[in-house]
Amino acid sequence: MPRSSRQPEESTGEFIKRKAGAYVALTKPRVIELLLVTTLPTMIFAERGFPAVWLMVATLVGGAMAAGASGAFNCYFDRDMDKLMKRTKGRPLVTGDVTPREALVFSWVLAIASLAVFWFGTNPLTTALGLLAILFYVVLYTLILKRRTTQNIVWGGIAGCMPVVIAWAAVTNTVEWPAIILFIVIFLWTPPHYWPLSMKYADDYNAASVPMFGAIANARRVSVQVVLYAWATLVCSMLLVPMGYAGIVYTALAGGSGLWFVYESHVLYREAQRDHSPAEMNRKAMKVFHISITYLSIVFLALAIDPFVGSPLFQ
Repeated sequence: MPRSSRQPEESTGEFIKRKAGAYVALTKPRVIELLLVTTLPTMIFAERGFPAVWLMVATLVGGAMAAGASGAFNCYFDRDMDKLMKRTKGRPLVTGDVTPREALVFSWVLAIASLAVFWFGTNPLTTALGLLAILFYVVLYTLILKRRTTQNIVWGGIAGCMPVVIAWAAVTNTVEWPAIILFIVIFLWTPPHYWPLSMKYADDYNAASVPMFGAIANARRVSVQVVLYAWATLVCSMLLVPMGYAGIVYTALAGGSGLWFVYESHVLYREAQRDHSPAEMNRKAMKVFHISITYLSIVFLALAIDPFVGSPLFQ
């Protein structure tokens, strides 16, 4: 039964620990972690070295808070469907560890604080982009697209692309082609990353009436789209090389990991043509999901190392 107040048998310390843990859970920390993986390397790439410490801290903290606020707003607005899905039934608003009012106030405070950190620690352009990222995730994705279209994660994923633009703007006070290319890379990467996951949780999404493409389409259709998007991601990621921005480290690591990602996507497509059980197909889909995370991590690790090793291949 949901808990709406402090339990009598809890000590004060236990209550504070549970409440703090619930607020942290509202921010979706695993999503924040993935977003920060793209932020710092982009700042290093934009600076062609390490930016000022205070600037890195402000951008990372502001970005984490903005992402956390977006996640908390999402939990607030999606609390009705979260209680219908096994994957999300442990979220604080479902268990009652946090009330809707507490969650909403927390979301607003965190959002405003994130913009304050951006404003005082970076520049107005970065602040505006931070606000835009929150609006994309909360309004475009959560309130408008998520329950209405099978392409929800495609366009809603724009919010997940914003950290690279925010990072670039924090360093340069402008938005240039490398930032736009990295933005598009993450935009194209999002569907082949998320749709395999939604294949596994198809029953959850269907129970909550969320028309996620990976949940409502059959494995063959999903795998075709995964392959196409994986190829598009690889090709776009390599544009930094002929445009004169990236060197040998980025070329080798981004290219090699990209081919691996594409290969595993083709394996998923091949296996989808066979009559596997749903459990077996979900296992293969999850392999692509985990590989997609590794791929993106390698790309941005290469981005961070590249400025320190040699020079761009084409100048």
